[in-house]
Amino acid sequence: MSEQLLSVDAALARLLEAAQPVSETERLPAASVLGRILAAPLVSAVSVPSQDNSAMDGYALNTADWEQGRWLRIGQRIPAGAVGQPLQRGEAARIFTGAPIPPGADAVAMQEDCETDDGQVLVRRAPRPGDNIRRAGEDMAAGQIVLAAGERLTPARLGVAAAAGATELAVYGPLRVAVFFTGDELVPPGRPLAPGQIYNSNRATLTALLQGLGCQVIDLGDVPDTLEATVAALERASREADVVITSGGVSVGEEDHVKAAVERLGRITMWRVAMKPGKPLVHGKVGAADFLGLPGNPVSAFVVFCLFVRPFLLKRMGAQPRPPLRFEVPAGFAWPRPGKRREFLRARIEDGRAVLYPNQSSGVLTSVAWADGLVDLEIGRTVEPGEAVPFIPLTELTT
Repeated sequence: MSEQLLSVDAALARLLEAAQPVSETERLPAASVLGRILAAPLVSAVSVPSQDNSAMDGYALNTADWEQGRWLRIGQRIPAGAVGQPLQRGEAARIFTGAPIPPGADAVAMQEDCETDDGQVLVRRAPRPGDNIRRAGEDMAAGQIVLAAGERLTPARLGVAAAAGATELAVYGPLRVAVFFTGDELVPPGRPLAPGQIYNSNRATLTALLQGLGCQVIDLGDVPDTLEATVAALERASREADVVITSGGVSVGEEDHVKAAVERLGRITMWRVAMKPGKPLVHGKVGAADFLGLPGNPVSAFVVFCLFVRPFLLKRMGAQPRPPLRFEVPAGFAWPRPGKRREFLRARIEDGRAVLYPNQSSGVLTSVAWADGLVDLEIGRTVEPGEAVPFIPLTELTT
């Protein structure tokens, strides 16, 4: 492998090129596929609305009958779910939101603009044809593709599927992701700490991120810091999963065995990215499984997962990942030191400005919990207070 660091953009492009979507699909009840990836386009069985209907409570009328100060007789009452009769000349219909527009009416006057007395209504404001009418099919038309293959099924998209009449949806099969963690210093929470030991926060963070994506997680836990143990864990993981993810052991120290284990069992296709935090990032293949090795420092592991692993997994799941939304905000900080790597700074928005967590160390996990986004600084960038800087909300990277 080349010792040259890849740029962030080049590393992401290489990963996405290597990500092959799962091929298995299944049809499941629509109520059980939240977070899954749609495997076939969804065609609406119905038009929504099925006919012109009222956008609000009020009075349906023909605008040709309106004159300033003229009272119209209220000839009928049309609640949602009922069907009205044709309007007579000089007549209005009391109508409620969602109710079909009766034949002969071409507008709905809001009830706030109306006055009623003894079975008649006075519309105080001149109506225009089409006022407050939802047209048939303006949301979706029968036969229209309303959800494309590759869409992740969010609550809103499941609502669209229900409106289109779908009871089952074709989705890609779940992606099996095995995780294990290296480091003799790691201890599961709940056990007493010996000198030199720490609790394994990466296990909690990464498994939660994977579960949030809808992956089927195979948690192999902590692995002793030996090459033999790492090889054994990697062999098992590659048999049981589509993707194997580890945290730690991907650098070049004497106790970093993950990279060597991958090279023994398979091959490495990518290593090291010019970014901070998170320079060590390994992609390779072990058997049929993809391998992704993340840094051991907790902030580095989190940021690398968000920027690289998440879009890679989404594509493996059958989705078409989109670049995260970002926007420019004024800097509420100074950054006078130009970096030699692209930097992702933990920040939050306060009074319309991006402010930084005071300690940007890759070991300070509280900076991630505190932040609501990342400030993205290109290589060599310095910042003066008030300058515009790119800000990526964490909601774009974790959901």
